[in-house]
Amino acid sequence: MENSVDTSIVLEDYPATRPSLRIAVVTETWPPEVNGVAMTLAKLVQGLSHRNHDVQLIRPRQTKTESPMNDSSLEEVLMRGMPIPRYPELKLGLPSKKTLVKTWTLRRPDVVHIATEGPLGWSALQAAKVLKLPVTSDFRTNFQSYSKHYGVGWLRKPIVAYLRKFHNATACTMVPTRELMRTLGENGFSNLKVVSRGVDTKLFNMSKRDTSLRSSWGADDKTTVLISVGRMAPEKNLDQVLKIHEALKHKGQEFKLVMVGDGPLKEQFQQRYPEIIFPGMLSQSNLATYYASSDLFVFPSQTETFGNVTLEALASGIPVLAFDCAAARDWVQTGVNGWLVAENNPEGFAAQAVAIFNNQDALTQITQSTRQQVVHLDWDQIAEQVESVFWDAIRMR
Repeated sequence: MENSVDTSIVLEDYPATRPSLRIAVVTETWPPEVNGVAMTLAKLVQGLSHRNHDVQLIRPRQTKTESPMNDSSLEEVLMRGMPIPRYPELKLGLPSKKTLVKTWTLRRPDVVHIATEGPLGWSALQAAKVLKLPVTSDFRTNFQSYSKHYGVGWLRKPIVAYLRKFHNATACTMVPTRELMRTLGENGFSNLKVVSRGVDTKLFNMSKRDTSLRSSWGADDKTTVLISVGRMAPEKNLDQVLKIHEALKHKGQEFKLVMVGDGPLKEQFQQRYPEIIFPGMLSQSNLATYYASSDLFVFPSQTETFGNVTLEALASGIPVLAFDCAAARDWVQTGVNGWLVAENNPEGFAAQAVAIFNNQDALTQITQSTRQQVVHLDWDQIAEQVESVFWDAIRMR
């Protein structure tokens, strides 16, 4: 028959539309605040929106005059907040259970995802329980590890107990590394699933290398530039970076050190080491240029749940020197795209840096294949993994 239709072709050309979810995301930090949680969560929300989901973002108001943003895929609900002690640029959400129950009663989400465990996150957990909503969570910050760096190490056990109670009340807690899943499991956490972080490989790449920027640092083609990126605070173990600086200086090596970031230790570092370059906090675009214009990324932190900067550096085509933990353990291979130093060998960190300088050919060779390890970790792929966790939580409920 001339007018017959080949239905098999029609079905293949027009597959069933992927069902969309209404997702309530609760967080106590969000851009323009600059930290790993805020930046990666924003990328995840963007990825979920691209996958046709409606996201309701619930967070503290960052300024008194701030207005919520609402568009076709993102609805903001702004709550009361207060500055976090020692981190005044960040806000802590205040208890808001009644408000959240009212909000979600008027428009019920399919799933609630809690990214931070503060008072706002706890309120969301309780409100979801009242309304019998499925809940998932992220473990994004090692608060229990930070305690010893601020003179309150005795709080570690109660902090772990609170975090365990919080996360075990959710259908699934997403963790970024296998190492963290093992550690939390040993401490009584359940329902854990590894979902790695992503990296914007279009933004962070070798093409951003800028010879004029290197010249402004006093670096030419023969100069090896080391870069450190992160908050300048006690828990970041930045004394290790300064030990590298002193060791290379003592050896008479030709190098420059760039320390990107801000924090309570910055002024002290600037006074002690005027020859180090301190550009402060950078936009993501400028940060990408700084990474690509450097030659070796040094990351001494041992308190990270992940360490997003590790992926950013690798995507930018520069090798990584880090301790064997967090993201580095999963994504850095010694002699392939960087060097790992055992966590219990702090003296080995500066020693490894000196060894790298003594073998510049190895540094050059590694640089050529650094990006290949992480080029597949785009945020759309991570959003797809998170989406599957949400569907599992909904089916369980």
